[in-house]
Amino acid sequence: MEILYPMVISAVAVLATLIYASFLDIKDRRVPFKTWYPMLFVGIPASVWLLYIKTGNFSLIAGFLSLIASFFYSNYLDTHKPGEPIRFEFLVITLLLPALAWLVLPTPFALTLVPWYAMFAGIFAYISYITWKQKPEGKIKPKRKVQESNVEEALNRWYFILIVIIFAITSVLLLFSGGWGNPALFVLLPAVFCGVFYLFGRMHLFGGADAWALIFISFCIPTFPFTPLLGDTPLGFLAFSVLINALLLNLVAPLAIFAINIVRRNRAPLMYMFFGFPVKGENIQQEWGFIMEDFEENQGKVSRKFIGFFDSIGRMYGGEGRVYTKDLREHPEEFTEELAIYKKAGTVWISYAVPFIIPITAGFITAIIFGDFLLAIMKIFVPGA
Repeated sequence: MEILYPMVISAVAVLATLIYASFLDIKDRRVPFKTWYPMLFVGIPASVWLLYIKTGNFSLIAGFLSLIASFFYSNYLDTHKPGEPIRFEFLVITLLLPALAWLVLPTPFALTLVPWYAMFAGIFAYISYITWKQKPEGKIKPKRKVQESNVEEALNRWYFILIVIIFAITSVLLLFSGGWGNPALFVLLPAVFCGVFYLFGRMHLFGGADAWALIFISFCIPTFPFTPLLGDTPLGFLAFSVLINALLLNLVAPLAIFAINIVRRNRAPLMYMFFGFPVKGENIQQEWGFIMEDFEENQGKVSRKFIGFFDSIGRMYGGEGRVYTKDLREHPEEFTEELAIYKKAGTVWISYAVPFIIPITAGFITAIIFGDFLLAIMKIFVPGA
């Protein structure tokens, strides 16, 4: 069994960081971005080391680093506060790495990559310009047509989809042109996988810490350190197996919640029985979770209804309209009416609040040791899978 020692070293750093992040998420329901620094400082050099040992292809290494730089720069732009100066040196690094990877270092030179780099550079340069010209109050400078402002807003929100597509296309071109060959998957798979979760995080459909955990696992350990007990996966992409195992392990919580609700004779529509439970309205500030009901008070009577699935998704996407018990606890002055109604209602259904970083940590451990649970199940029920 071949052991990839750079990935073993990285796995230790990743596991230690995930355990600490899980502790923070349980304690404060918040994982500061600096929490990920230890695994990044160890994991990214380890991944570069692995690529050098396995391929010796500096173009591929530059491509891998350019993918990482693009994520960091996008996060910098997305979290940049209007009025603050732009660090244009970050833009220079972000543009320089793919130029080396796609135009300077590949052998043979691929002319087809030139337009893709031009689009890549143009998108980042334009988004940087939009970010730079924002006023401190967050408004775009005047003298713009409404239609142009809408285009700017849409591009500013969704530009990273185009960046991910460019990385995917250039990786495929370098895979088949002979520039990178099969190792192009070290860029292609993380680009698509991480791009999806970065966008999920921006759309509030996935926890920010959870999204970064999966993204950084992809960067730090792009492949298995050794063959797991259940055998190799088809693509050898560890982060995907971590996600699959985390989702399967996370299924235990809804089943347990449903069983507890049945035993306690809590009644609600079937779907809500798996994902939430009632708590006393007067004690709701001491609980963890999102409110699953809408309340109205009319002539002293409190009416209630469960928030629909699509309505809940819309509120997650919009980043508003959802009441988090942590906010009730930390900012009670902003929720005086809601707190009063919750007390009158007697009980309030809230969603269970087990941070997904915990299943991710468990999924990471099981993926490293055992491999992909879903693939193992498929082999049992589908011979030859």
